[in-house]
Amino acid sequence: MMMTTNVATDFDLKTYLKTKCAEVEVALEQSLAVVYPETIYESMLYSLMAGGKRLRPILCLATCELVGGTAAQAMPTACALEMVHTMSLIHDDLPAMDNDDYRRGKLTNHKVYGDDVAILAGDALLAYAFEFIADRTENVPPKAVLEVIRRLGRAVGAAGLVGGQIVDLASEGKPDTSIETLNFIHRHKTAALLEVSVVSGAVLAEADTETVERLSRYAQNIGLAFQIVDDVLDITSTQEELGKSIGKDVQAQKATYPSIWGLEESKKQANTLVQAAKDELANFGPLKQPLVAIADYITARTH
Repeated sequence: MMMTTNVATDFDLKTYLKTKCAEVEVALEQSLAVVYPETIYESMLYSLMAGGKRLRPILCLATCELVGGTAAQAMPTACALEMVHTMSLIHDDLPAMDNDDYRRGKLTNHKVYGDDVAILAGDALLAYAFEFIADRTENVPPKAVLEVIRRLGRAVGAAGLVGGQIVDLASEGKPDTSIETLNFIHRHKTAALLEVSVVSGAVLAEADTETVERLSRYAQNIGLAFQIVDDVLDITSTQEELGKSIGKDVQAQKATYPSIWGLEESKKQANTLVQAAKDELANFGPLKQPLVAIADYITARTH
């Protein structure tokens, strides 16, 4: 492990996120060309390039650099993570799932291209994500690339995102869902992809097991905090502020953290998780600054 180093408190997260987001945008723009059949590629790009915080790829880049790797080593995986995340949003918005009309301030994919094309666009992005990691990653040992692919496959499958979504769907109309079930849903549906985003950067840079485990715990904590804040914002914000439909969970009679804990306790729990996440970074050097600031940003964000 790295030795503890004092970290300056004047880290400019806004500039860091803007810079890294711009780098990711360029890489994503170059990742996919529109060829025949054009409709599927246009649908993929419609959602992939619809903006967003690009938090998952940025976390991947930050952790790779934290443990001695480079952004270039991690960028293909960073792009793949955004492809997988975009797939999850496309599918989550479908009428058979959450039935949302807006995402990131734009009409959802199925509202523009139809349910059939949207399903296929999500499928295509998921498949392409794994191809992209295998095909584009350079200067990383094959064993590390394979481990990233393995972890991503687990995070997005029945042991991760899909498993969380299944329990989420089964919980509709059950506002008395337990906190244990709610935690299961969001540890799998939300936190699993955030965790692999953080950990994959470290794996690509050949971090040791202890480092990977610390970063994994950091990610699990911010992942759950992220969802709690999402639930709070769904109540306290407007559609214009969030760029997506609000109040859908209430309409579907789904349990949320505020419905179980109330708003104030939900905020308190999110803050506790963020502090626990930052505690996991205590033994890292100055390059931990982005991860510390991102943890704080999760509870401070307004959209």
